[in-house]
Amino acid sequence: MTLQDIQSQALQLSIGDRWRLVQSLLSSIQQETLALSPSTTNVNSFAELNPWTQSLIGVVQLGTEESTESYVDYLEEKYS
Repeated sequence: MTLQDIQSQALQLSIGDRWRLVQSLLSSIQQETLALSPSTTNVNSFAELNPWTQSLIGVVQLGTEESTESYVDYLEEKYS
C-alpha cells in the first residue's frame, strides 16, 4: 500500500475518524521525537548557537566517574 492509497482511504473516513487518526499519528510522532531529542530546555538554550555548533551537540559523550578517577590516577603518576 502506498502513501497515496492511505491518503485516499483516510479522506473517505468520517471527520471524527479522521480526527482520531490525526491524534494517533501526532501522538506517535511526538513519542518517537521525544525519545530521540534532548529535553526542551536544552533545545531552547541551544537555539541561539551557530548551526555548525548545533551540529556538534551530542557528539561528545560526557565521561563517567570511572574515567575521571582514571584520569586523576594518570595525573598523579605523571606528576609524582
